[in-house]
Amino acid sequence: MIQRILIWDAPTRVFHWLQAISFVGAYLTSESERNRDIHVAFGYIMLGLLVFRLLWGFLGTRYSRFSSFVFKPGEIIAYLVALIKGKPKHYLGHNPAGSVAVWLLLSIGLFICVTGMMALQDNASEAVVNMHGVATKVMLAVILLHLIGVLVSSVLHHENLVRSMITGFKSAEMDEGIRRSYNWLGATMLAIAVAFWFVFLRSTAG
Repeated sequence: MIQRILIWDAPTRVFHWLQAISFVGAYLTSESERNRDIHVAFGYIMLGLLVFRLLWGFLGTRYSRFSSFVFKPGEIIAYLVALIKGKPKHYLGHNPAGSVAVWLLLSIGLFICVTGMMALQDNASEAVVNMHGVATKVMLAVILLHLIGVLVSSVLHHENLVRSMITGFKSAEMDEGIRRSYNWLGATMLAIAVAFWFVFLRSTAG
């Protein structure tokens, strides 16, 4: 029987939206020396989120674990071909194309954070600064493709993927959902991010 079931736990949803906010915020403040501290604050929050996501990929609920969206190259190609034909297989969690986007967003995000910290050093080389900038542009391209994929999948499968990443729910068989949302952990993540934001900016303001 098809029902409204929980697919995405709270920590995964909080990570998703805070990562998006952090990247956009860091990008918009990257060219202004006056907003340097804000840029750095967003970067540190993003790094913390990525470290958490790497851990949650092993400790999290069913659809948040990395094991749930590891696909072979052939599976990814077959899904893309089916997608072009307008008849892709439906997945409750990340589909093969979406999994590629997730892996890229995680790896490029970590690279951006690491090169960003290196660029903060007084003896940072121009090469590091350039790598940080290039990685940011690559990230923007991946995000654009990800958004297109979300839109296409939402249309083809007649489901609102953006809404499901906000609420955590999708429509499927009852036994396919997860049992716990870990709302307390999601709330803790949000509280830590907000607290860090204010403490960091207050400390740099002095």
